[in-house]
Amino acid sequence: MRGGQGRARTGARMIEANGLSKWYGAKKAVDDLSFTVRPGVVTGFLGPNGSGKSTTMRLILGLEQPSAGAVTVGGVPFRQLANAPREVGALLDAKAVHRGRTARNHLLALAQLSGIPARRVDEVLGVVGLQDVARHPAGGFSLGMGQRLGIAAALLGDPRVLLFDEPVNGLDPEGILWVRRLMRALAAEGRTVFVSSHLMSEMALTADHLVVIGRGRLLADMSVRDFIARNATDFARVRVPDHAPGDAERLAGLLRAAGGQVLPEPDGALRVTGLALPAISDLAHEERVRLWELSPHHASLEEAYMRLTQAEVDYRSTADSLEGFEEPDPFGERPPEPAAPGAGQSGWYAPHTPYPRTADTWTGDAVPGAAQEHEEAR
Repeated sequence: MRGGQGRARTGARMIEANGLSKWYGAKKAVDDLSFTVRPGVVTGFLGPNGSGKSTTMRLILGLEQPSAGAVTVGGVPFRQLANAPREVGALLDAKAVHRGRTARNHLLALAQLSGIPARRVDEVLGVVGLQDVARHPAGGFSLGMGQRLGIAAALLGDPRVLLFDEPVNGLDPEGILWVRRLMRALAAEGRTVFVSSHLMSEMALTADHLVVIGRGRLLADMSVRDFIARNATDFARVRVPDHAPGDAERLAGLLRAAGGQVLPEPDGALRVTGLALPAISDLAHEERVRLWELSPHHASLEEAYMRLTQAEVDYRSTADSLEGFEEPDPFGERPPEPAAPGAGQSGWYAPHTPYPRTADTWTGDAVPGAAQEHEEAR
């Protein structure tokens, strides 16, 4: 990833956790976790708030000592790596920056500690799109700009293993797309990429594999495709004319007799699983039942995640039922489509449109949303 161009890595390293546990007094934050994060794919790390994701990442990075079990990077604990910043890059807390230090000086200090040449600082500033504000104090950065600086720090040593905790936090849609391309390109180079996020729609577009935890315990360790197939179901929505409610009841009985599972929806439609759309259409036609709607709905990562983790949530609004709580199915909600080929940036290494500046003031005219980010920073 020198000079803004990706390069394949050799000697890729895995992250391996075996029986990993961490207690804080009587509270068990991580409970006997075992999983492997492999190179060449983006592994998403999911779980409700308080499930132990950040603690697990801190254990991987040697910032916490496990109460039991072990976690290694390339077969050895993080603290035993010969030059850790050149082996592992991480973004855990974008706010962990001296507010009076400029972005460039912040990265220079990190580079000097690890024997990384100064020219690398300018390279990563260009990669994340902060080259034009490199000499501005980090304390004046918006949340999104701070995230970019944190990503630059993670990339500084050109590491083979990368951990990102909520990397798209505070970014605008263009920035989110850039991060998605970055994650996938880093994995394509053979690096190990471990990413946590609460944005299911974005994770569905970014991750190849998932590790899901709840209350410190492992809930799932499988591909995104298998996770959705195991925890959610495709279904069809069927609706008859509003003036013929009797037809809905009759059709429901016919569909059940044909082997389908039918559930009524609050708006009067029927949710049907176990039957293909042509079979539903043919049955309705044969029985002379008029249809106003017959539409497929594909299971989403969000739906699968909510169903798996609904019993693992520690923090819940009092407006939700505490017994039998189930998140409503997100009818019709699908992950957003990626940008059309050739639109916007041409690759992950293309620098984000730099934040504009004048001699004395910030302006937001050149970049949509930049003015808002500046106001937030002020």
